[in-house]
Amino acid sequence: MKPPTLHVLTRGDLHNLELTPHEAITMVEDGYLAFASGKSRNPAKLMVPIPDPERDAVTYSMLGYDGSLEQAAFKTSYRQGSTSAEKYYTTITLYDDTTGTPFALLDCHRVGATRTPASTALLARECATAGARSALMVGTGAQGIRTLPYLLTALPKLERLRLFGTHPDGIRDSVSALTSQFPDREVELVEDVEAAARESDIVIAASGRAAHPKIQLGWLPPGGLLISVASKGVQEGTLAEADYTVATSSAQVEVTGRRMAGPDGVFRVDAELPEILAGRVPGRRSDEDRVFAFSSGMIITDIPVAHALAARAIAAGRGLEVALWS
Repeated sequence: MKPPTLHVLTRGDLHNLELTPHEAITMVEDGYLAFASGKSRNPAKLMVPIPDPERDAVTYSMLGYDGSLEQAAFKTSYRQGSTSAEKYYTTITLYDDTTGTPFALLDCHRVGATRTPASTALLARECATAGARSALMVGTGAQGIRTLPYLLTALPKLERLRLFGTHPDGIRDSVSALTSQFPDREVELVEDVEAAARESDIVIAASGRAAHPKIQLGWLPPGGLLISVASKGVQEGTLAEADYTVATSSAQVEVTGRRMAGPDGVFRVDAELPEILAGRVPGRRSDEDRVFAFSSGMIITDIPVAHALAARAIAAGRGLEVALWS
């Protein structure tokens, strides 16, 4: 018998493989719905700070099972420096549940840059008011570059799109990502985050290094939605201040979002996104509520995106095929 093979796919093998916003949002939504139906499993991620103050390093690990694709996966990441993007390394390994063998090992940077804005778009679609017409994107790193076209795909009635960023390349790529999908739309670049937030129905904070005052939920108008992409740019304790709180996963808020708890240390989450998508709980209670949504990565949304990118890369003859246990 031919020994099992593992396809190793680098960042270069994946970088120009693009899913459309509609494709990515559908894949991620299907991942959430499979989890809500009980077909999938997604234990809370494991976080281990490295006990060396000179390195300021942290490692994460996630494992999960996607019942729709019948695939298990392990995702790992390691970061030196709590705000450093240059020393951040992440991979995902996909296993075929029908054979039990690993078949793809991918750099997960590209996967995260796809499933994160897809999750953001779903949170906005489900938790914003029906009359939402303006959005502010704060942050132009890898997790945020594709957010505006994904957001507009989910909420086509948005009229005003604004962006705050400090990195010229990230600003350029964010604008390009939007105009490549919506060539007739423009992005307004802002310098005053607070002033822009006060005029925005939806504010998305994905700023790794908060080069701005930390966003306060009270800046948003009544009915506003603040989405935090596990960022440092949101005021501590926001979970306690919101009229209604949403998380992709309550368990993971307690791992990656401890700053968001109230002064009593209690995490109050009113609804989880998979349950909202399944129609079991609402995305908000009223049009006047200020809603806070905390988005943390769930491997059940990484798996379908990683599988799609791996399939396209392998079909294109990319990557390295390694015979295991040979």
